[in-house]
Amino acid sequence: MRERIALALVHHPTLDRGGAVVATAVTTLDLHDFARLARTYGLGGVYVTTPLEGQRELTRRLLSHWVGGKGGEANPWRREALEGLRVVAGLGEAVGDLERRWGEMPWLLATSAREGEDRISFADARAHLAGNGRPALVVFGTGWGLAPEAVAACQAVLEPVRGAREYNHLSVRCAAAIVVDRLLGRE
Repeated sequence: MRERIALALVHHPTLDRGGAVVATAVTTLDLHDFARLARTYGLGGVYVTTPLEGQRELTRRLLSHWVGGKGGEANPWRREALEGLRVVAGLGEAVGDLERRWGEMPWLLATSAREGEDRISFADARAHLAGNGRPALVVFGTGWGLAPEAVAACQAVLEPVRGAREYNHLSVRCAAAIVVDRLLGRE
């Protein structure tokens, strides 16, 4: 079932610190770490979403180096991970691709560092993923998180990762690793 769960790293629509809807920049660290995370947990890949053609081209160039170029020859482990990364213009394109790949619409699970009503617990999300056999896309926002319209496109919103203190400002890479382990890691 894990291969029917994918991750989305959304760069638009996301929020800036003032709450405006923006497109954030793609970072190579995020790409590498998300790809390695998905490969480590046996997931069905990673979708990097950005409407900015320059950012998509940057991502394609990185993939060219690490998957089909010298980087992949020098580091086959990195190549293997990055082979599962796809770059698309938006979340709808990712969902459409998954629907074609898997023959049914995936369950979209948004993530958020914000508390709020109607959050699904890690335990309930884990049970949902394990129990219904439906494919899923776990959606992560960059910047200051997913914009409301991205959250509204999802069927559920996961509770935030809570640390030991009030401080709550993990990088998306760190949050993704915690979320994936809580949802799919060994008990």
